[in-house]
Amino acid sequence: MKLAIVTAYPPSKVTLNEYAYHLVKHFRQKETINELVLLTDTTEGEKDITFKEDGCIITVKECWTFNSYANIIYVTRAINQVKPDAVLFNLQFMKFGDKKIAAALGLMLPLVCKLKNIPNIVLLHNILEEVDLGSAGFTSNKLMQKLYGFIGTTLTKLILQADTVAVTIEKYVDVLETKYRAKNIKLIPHGTFEIPKEPDYKVPTEPMQIMAFGKFGTYKKVEGMIEAVEMVRKSTGLNLEVVIAGTDNPNVLGYLAKVEADYKHVPQVRFTGYVEEHEVPTLFNESAVVVFPYTSTTGSSGVLHQAGSYGKAVVMPDLGDLAHLVKDEGYQGEFFEPTSVESLAKAIENIITNEAYRIELGKANYKAATALPMSEITDMYLDTFYNIIVEKSNLSQVLIKEAIL
Repeated sequence: MKLAIVTAYPPSKVTLNEYAYHLVKHFRQKETINELVLLTDTTEGEKDITFKEDGCIITVKECWTFNSYANIIYVTRAINQVKPDAVLFNLQFMKFGDKKIAAALGLMLPLVCKLKNIPNIVLLHNILEEVDLGSAGFTSNKLMQKLYGFIGTTLTKLILQADTVAVTIEKYVDVLETKYRAKNIKLIPHGTFEIPKEPDYKVPTEPMQIMAFGKFGTYKKVEGMIEAVEMVRKSTGLNLEVVIAGTDNPNVLGYLAKVEADYKHVPQVRFTGYVEEHEVPTLFNESAVVVFPYTSTTGSSGVLHQAGSYGKAVVMPDLGDLAHLVKDEGYQGEFFEPTSVESLAKAIENIITNEAYRIELGKANYKAATALPMSEITDMYLDTFYNIIVEKSNLSQVLIKEAIL
């Protein structure tokens, strides 16, 4: 099978590029795939496809640009040129741009594939029905929230034109099937990027690192985390370092620089900047606790799956998609009230002052992470493509299977 994937891809700063990296890494190992074609956004640096493992051919075609109105034309032209057997879209609503028209035009691409009779799946990482628009930084204006809701419903209907829409959380399946009466929704969990061997759960204590990882500034804000750690330092006397790993959200450029300036009087606060893939294991392994300083959620958390794979205890708000993951996939953590610094401080303190509890949480999260390795997730996509191809063809299943194998 020649599989095309429409996605942002490292070194891109567009959202979901890290997820695409791990999808590609594992798709490449599948015997049923003889070529992967990456239809990506344009970037200054070369795409990172230098995997250690052997695998199929990978072809990169940079054919779209964030916020370009012409993306639908350029991506369609690229699809016509490479003639893939199937197309996977790695999407969220603002994948192709944060301008409404550019975003909407890009999200018409699954419909284009359907009209061209190319088997296609949309991996949809979030749905607007489950996003608190005020807390997530979109808008607090009630009228604008209704407008966003209307736009979101329209865009969702476009996405649902795909052969199959894969979502990562069970609640999303319920919402899409109930509200839109969709019959083409499938639950395919987020999966865990890498499964290292089980750690020994020991962490450095001089200092003990309290880490947050992601793109910050909208619904992910770190001021409360810094203040909470200050409180814990005073109450426990422990040597604690705050590690803010990651970059600004593209919509809030300059956020972390301002935080760094505002809190320069606070000792042992480290801003790492962009974290390269090879730096991720060290970052997680040296952290005692991973904190999710969120006021809202917008999809399944890749950071939670990563934290689990390294056997980390986590502190998170009991809301939205994080709560669904705890229920559906077995992750565990210490919870806090999203708007309360005192609640966050108490949650952090409960973990770092009780080593047995920290290790218990880490073991539970490692178990949850290892239950859904990326190798199994990519198998789910291939099985789904196989079923779509069968439905689209008059050939027998045996002949089709022989053809794509």
